Order: sequence, then structure tokens, then C-alpha cells
Amino acid sequence: MPTVKVRNLKNEEVGDLELSEAVFGVPFNEPLVHAAVRNFMANGRQGTSATKTRGDVSGAGRKLWKQKGTGRARIASLRSPLWKGGGNVHGPQPRDWSYNMPKKMRRGALRSALSERVREGNVIVVEGWKLDKPKTRELLGSLGQLGLETTRTLIVDSLENENLLLSARNVQHTKIVNSFGLNIYDLLYHEKLILSRAAAGELEDLLGPKTEANEAAPEAVEEPAPEVVKPKRTRKPKEEAA
Repeated sequence: MPTVKVRNLKNEEVGDLELSEAVFGVPFNEPLVHAAVRNFMANGRQGTSATKTRGDVSGAGRKLWKQKGTGRARIASLRSPLWKGGGNVHGPQPRDWSYNMPKKMRRGALRSALSERVREGNVIVVEGWKLDKPKTRELLGSLGQLGLETTRTLIVDSLENENLLLSARNVQHTKIVNSFGLNIYDLLYHEKLILSRAAAGELEDLLGPKTEANEAAPEAVEEPAPEVVKPKRTRKPKEEAA
């Protein structure tokens, strides 16, 4: 079971934290991580590049000269791609580049990347990141104490820590996300990963095997209650007149 040192903001060791083997101790799967990064980048593409076809450019639609007898090449329209200012052929058009990736593959890629960061020694667990005021100087001072002042750093903590969020807005090489907002691209782009104790527990709950087992289990289907058959009413025969 992987174990990480817990430090405070003064870079002093205050204890150890045992991480889940199923989340932070899996082997590195490079093809899976590569597929997850491609999916993330494809889903972020705008897909707005476009060129004008012959139906989009300006110009008359009439035939400029007759088909035969002039000695010139035949032409049907001034907007033809053969002419200057004409439309473009087979150019890029707006499209949606996004595609779905199975949830188990996305979570497996995150587990693989997290485990590799732990093996590299690039994961730091802090006891608590509390700032008195939303000051960028205080955040840079804390990062300097941890030796991460000029290192690309990803901090995973609760978004309710407003002072930390506001302090990191002007720091170019530092990004703050919560456990639900962690993605494979940020995990690979940043060199160091800082987790709070609460964030480490949330990641184990989100990416652990118990979550997938609960999702794979079929939902209980309530059996319908048996229908109550009411007896039909029968009319009494009319008494014959005497």
C-alpha cells in the first residue's frame, strides 16, 4: 500500500497517510492514458474553422459568354473554384470533434496517472491549506516553503476554500481544482500534485472499486402489486307479473 508523507505549509512532516492500493498503486497503462488525453483534447476543440464554397462567395450566377465560338475556355459561373475569388473545394467546415469515452476507461486512466505520480514522488499531501486573506503573496510564500515556487503545480482541494482560490488566480503555473474537476490533462501537464487529506479521501471514493461495483449492480426492480379482481355485479331477474 503506497504511503505519502503529510506536511504542513512550513514543509514540516506531521505524519504519514496510507493511500488506497486500488487507486494510487496500479501499474501505468500508457495506451489508456494516451486515449484519455486524446479524448479530452478532442472534446475541447471548437470546430469552428470554415471556408467559403462557391455558394458562399459573391458573384453573379450568369454565364459570362457563350459556350462555343469565342476561342476561350468554357465557363459556367464566375464563382467557380477555377477562378480567382471563387469558392473553395473540399475545405474545412464546422463540425463537432467530441466523442464519448467509456467511464471505466476514463477512471482507469486517472488511476494510472495518479499511481505514476506517486511512484515518481511528485505527490504532496498537506494537512490544511488555510490562508488568512486572499493574498497572492501568501500563496507564493507557502509554495516557496514547499519548494514549488516556480514549478507547475496542481492543487486539489475543496472549492469552498475561497481564500486559496482567489490567491491563485494571478499565479500562472498553479491551478486549483476539486476532486470532481480533476482531469487527465491537468494531471499530466503539471509536474507536482498537492492533495489535502479530504481530497485524497474523495479521490479514493470516486475512483475506487466500490464505486464501479455499485454502478455495475443492477437496480432493484419493484414487483408490481397483484391486481385485485372485483366480482362483477349481476342484476337480479325481474319478477314476472302474476
